[in-house]
Amino acid sequence: MKIADQVALVTGSNRGIGRQFVLELLERGASKVYATARRPESIDVDDSRVVPLRLDLLDHGSVAAAAERARDVTLLVNNAGIATGAPLVTGDLAEARREMDTHLWGTLDVIREFSPVLAANGGGAVVNVLSALSWFAAPGTGSYSAAKAAEWNMTNGVRLELADQGTLVQGVLLGAADTDISAGYDGPKIDPRDVPRRSLDGVATGSIEVVVDDWTAMVKASLATDPAAFYEQITELLAAG
Repeated sequence: MKIADQVALVTGSNRGIGRQFVLELLERGASKVYATARRPESIDVDDSRVVPLRLDLLDHGSVAAAAERARDVTLLVNNAGIATGAPLVTGDLAEARREMDTHLWGTLDVIREFSPVLAANGGGAVVNVLSALSWFAAPGTGSYSAAKAAEWNMTNGVRLELADQGTLVQGVLLGAADTDISAGYDGPKIDPRDVPRRSLDGVATGSIEVVVDDWTAMVKASLATDPAAFYEQITELLAAG
């Protein structure tokens, strides 16, 4: 899929990686970008091709309304998410559920509503912005890691289910990016602009998985080894930091 002349919809597009997706899509010649957020008035991209829409992953009505309004979409970018920092065992279970409801069920709801739209427009593509934390957990990330792991395998599942309608489903995995959601993280962060650049390059070549940075590539490689060695390395890195 070439990005020029496509009609895209990006969730969580008022800041961070979502906003960078909007800007990169415009740079590559998208004919229209539906920029969605819980508060669409917070979207500040000044371009006539941008159409702000309300979409809240925890409000099915808003998801269905967006799909009814944006019936010309050919590229869906699921970027919206949260990070509560809730521990799994000792934290507020409602916060852990909110993580899962957002990343797994909310994102799936968007895909379910937009899959007929994509089918009607020739198949198109779905991009799910995931995380290296889909593959491991660190202190303070329990709820987020569990939700992202579920979203990662949901991505694999919907890829199989949407193959017959010709929809490419891509998972994008990265470590920390220099955005608001990572403001409390002191480690290295990538430029958030790298995420849409790598992802959209992958969409153009039909890539179902994009690993954005070296850290995430290292995490992926560790999955084939004894996890004890990997978590020992994580512990040492945290102690050094």
